[in-house]
Amino acid sequence: MSIAVIVVLVVLVVLVVAVIGLYNNLVKLRNMVDNAWAQIDVQLQRRLDLIPNLVETVKGYASHESGTLEGVTQARTAVMNAPSPEGKMRADNLLTGALKNLFAVAEAYPDLKANANFQQLQSELSSTEDKISYMRQSYNDTVMKFNTAIQTFPAVLIAGAMGFRERQSFDAVAAADVAPEVRF
Repeated sequence: MSIAVIVVLVVLVVLVVAVIGLYNNLVKLRNMVDNAWAQIDVQLQRRLDLIPNLVETVKGYASHESGTLEGVTQARTAVMNAPSPEGKMRADNLLTGALKNLFAVAEAYPDLKANANFQQLQSELSSTEDKISYMRQSYNDTVMKFNTAIQTFPAVLIAGAMGFRERQSFDAVAAADVAPEVRF
């Protein structure tokens, strides 16, 4: 074998190893994004499970606030039926706004605010919201790493061809989009 053939083989082996390394790194980052989303999904489901009890508790004290209660129920259903993570993100933003409306309504009912069941549900929901917020940050950081990896050289040369697509992060919701509407 001539030296030229050996050099070509060495270069090919190095290129194949580099492509394998890039691919494996992209797979690892994609799996991290999927795992981060799964962690958010678990907390979203926990929140969805708390909402029917919360609505029933409020209904007992504020039954004439049916529009607010229906809004929460519809927003919950939208999250449950969302076909994709992006759709679930949008529906979750609506649910957050509906829950803020519900808690704003609850402020007008001192007996409800003093109810131990309501206080416990509100506390559990608040704790879950904190976890969701933390996990959203983690998810966004992971998505940023993944998106950066598929957009930078040399991975950009192979990412698209191997099916790696940019992921969407959670965006901050404008305060006007979720501001509670309080009616007395």
